[in-house]
Amino acid sequence: MSDAAIVAEGLGVRFLFDRHRRPVTPALARLRRRGEERWGLRDVGFRAGPGEGIALVGPSGAGKTTLLRAIAGILPADRGVLRVGGRVTTLLSIDAGLLSPLTGAENAELLGVLDGRTVRAARAQAGAVRRATGLGEEFGRPVASWSQGMRARLGLALAEQGAPAILLLDEVHEALDHEFRAVLEEHARALLAAGGIIVAAGHDHPMLERICERGLLLRDGAIAADGSFAAVREAYVG
Repeated sequence: MSDAAIVAEGLGVRFLFDRHRRPVTPALARLRRRGEERWGLRDVGFRAGPGEGIALVGPSGAGKTTLLRAIAGILPADRGVLRVGGRVTTLLSIDAGLLSPLTGAENAELLGVLDGRTVRAARAQAGAVRRATGLGEEFGRPVASWSQGMRARLGLALAEQGAPAILLLDEVHEALDHEFRAVLEEHARALLAAGGIIVAAGHDHPMLERICERGLLLRDGAIAADGSFAAVREAYVG
């Protein structure tokens, strides 16, 4: 995982709205009567290298999720530069990619295929995913009947199968029960020890501190502080 890297220089991400304050793409913005624009990220700059765990802290709406989505390649940079090296796996939402009518096994197979595996390989992977979730017979039931914690377990198990160099977490760990939080922490430490990078956002500061030595404080889409997690937390809550 020596190629794991994140470099942001003057990064800006812009959101466009029409006159009814509905979000629009740049193409639609040209067709509809123009409304306002809002910068979700403004002049963000930082670097992350192998073995770094970075916690994003700040109030709701500060830009934490926007930054994670930019690193994941979901949101393009409207200004500046963002370079990401290594395979990225995301847990940005508990329900991300899951189809509620399908069982855990069916979801595991489907997401495996969408990740580029053959149907046979995806089916073989489903067994490993089931063992990793620890859900037993529930794995064969529709996801619609699952709790938030159970869905988070499936998301983490699928992320592990992807062998990521960079793992992005957005408050998903806060839905996990105590036992599976320990599993997540163990997985995070192993990834960091292997030279991977973790970027995690959330409000569970004790857990973030256990897996992240560094913190970034975001306010209004900009980085207000960058340093040790303890110092950044103090800048936020103090």
